[in-house]
Amino acid sequence: MTSFSKRVLNWFQQHGRHDLPWQKNPTPYRVWVSEIMLQQTQVSTVIPYYQRFMKSFPSVKALANAEQDLVLHHWTGLGYYARARNLHASAKVIVSDHGGRLPRSLEDLMNLAGIGQSTAGAIAAISMDLRASILDGNVKRVLCRHRAIAGWPEQTQVKQQLWEMAEQLTPHNDIADYTQAMMDLGATLCTRSKPNCPQCPLQADCKALATDSIALYPGKKPKKKLPIKAVSMHMLENTQRQVLLEKRPPTGIWGGLWSFPESTKPSEPPMTMHQALRSQPSQSWKTLRHTFSHYHLDITPVHVKIKDNSSAVMDSSRWLWYPLDNSVEVGLAAPVRKLLNQLAQMKK
Repeated sequence: MTSFSKRVLNWFQQHGRHDLPWQKNPTPYRVWVSEIMLQQTQVSTVIPYYQRFMKSFPSVKALANAEQDLVLHHWTGLGYYARARNLHASAKVIVSDHGGRLPRSLEDLMNLAGIGQSTAGAIAAISMDLRASILDGNVKRVLCRHRAIAGWPEQTQVKQQLWEMAEQLTPHNDIADYTQAMMDLGATLCTRSKPNCPQCPLQADCKALATDSIALYPGKKPKKKLPIKAVSMHMLENTQRQVLLEKRPPTGIWGGLWSFPESTKPSEPPMTMHQALRSQPSQSWKTLRHTFSHYHLDITPVHVKIKDNSSAVMDSSRWLWYPLDNSVEVGLAAPVRKLLNQLAQMKK
């Protein structure tokens, strides 16, 4: 065991996090769900989602047998919904091809949708006690600073160097603790801003600290101006306090979620709306912006009250009259949920 890993493990025993929900009974399934949720999401945000998710889907089989709408409903607000779709799809594969148990090799784990090399390593190390390295955002930050590795960590050469280092430093014993310790170190001490270097077990030989250049590591992603797209979301409300939602395609932005019908102009409702929906004059709301990783989406909500109160004019697999009391459990995109809450608060 290297001096590096010894120091990290000693620090973890005293200062690491030992009471996270997925650390209690860390089965491969429980750890897998937690690792998927923790991708690009903070622990404090994940915990309540994880607890609700595990209560509803306590096993791989329960998840595999669930309807996708229900799975996405439990993911609503957590973002990056492809994670939920992949989790659901992989659960079906695990049940059909692996007897309901997660495979015990990194290669087989990585063949499951949504599981990359680092996630596979975390599952194997934490729940199976297999020697496997991880390289999530926290670990990248710790290693970049400790060895003063320049460049954006997602660049091919930089990433390869980090993987080699992660592999060299991973001990052959106490794998689960070391893996959790490295994630904890980056999450609680070696943070993006205002890192707590005086409490860090690696401060003695941290090159970034020695050269007073912590802020330079890890290197930042090259800036790129995000394009702006604009849509109108048509919020058709009937006299029963229901609004019309459309199920989005299974892949792409908000894939499989329910959303308001969209168009590129407020005055032109989508052609797919049933002609039987005769409405009163519409009211446009203030435009709101939702930012994805690769573009901004400017949304203009358009509220329309329907005179014809028929709720049986749509294909139920594509269209849904959604009650504003939220009594139907389906997956909703974050801005759609926000608008639904605003509609629910309005007087009839």
